[in-house]
Amino acid sequence: MTPTNGHSGAAPPFLPATDLADRKRAVRTQAKQRRAEAHARHATIAPFAVRDAFLATIPLPVRGVVSGYLPFGEELDPRPLMVHLHTAGLACCVPVILGKGRPLAFREWSPSAILRVGAHGIPIPGADAAEVTPTLLIVPLLAFDRQGRRMGYGAGYYDRTLAALRRTSPVTAVGVAYADQEMREVPTDEHDEPLDWIITERDVLAISLTEYR
Repeated sequence: MTPTNGHSGAAPPFLPATDLADRKRAVRTQAKQRRAEAHARHATIAPFAVRDAFLATIPLPVRGVVSGYLPFGEELDPRPLMVHLHTAGLACCVPVILGKGRPLAFREWSPSAILRVGAHGIPIPGADAAEVTPTLLIVPLLAFDRQGRRMGYGAGYYDRTLAALRRTSPVTAVGVAYADQEMREVPTDEHDEPLDWIITERDVLAISLTEYR
């Protein structure tokens, strides 16, 4: 897979807040169906293709922490990649929802971590796991476009988290998804944080490049 730059598209047209909210709801409904169909077809192979493309392309932090996620429902499973990173000696963590309207926290993770059920039924490490701050985030999504726009579930957890992290130090957000989750244009507003890279089982999109020090 050859990385391609995603800056060629035009900015999305302005929409009034109410129209934008309606459009996001419609896109989210469509995106859930498309992801379900992609998951049914590619769930076995795609995680390993994404792992290999990630390792061949993304500059890993010399020092720092990589955040993955524990898949929920029909999200692409990043655990083959996370296991590889952990085995290679990188510190890994996963996000934890603290409450509505708050940024995510991150707790250390390893393949042998004892998990419990967290918010929305998502597995998380227990409260005894150390909290850390990631410099590289592997981000789930419902839909994406080639300008790095991401459609999430609507709660804004990753947008708040990325905004907070980016205010203090350089971080890189890598969206991982099935190729069929791509849309021509994902509706966004000023609160939606863009991704730096997007990796699917077919493509690597380089939206922007961040070097680690």
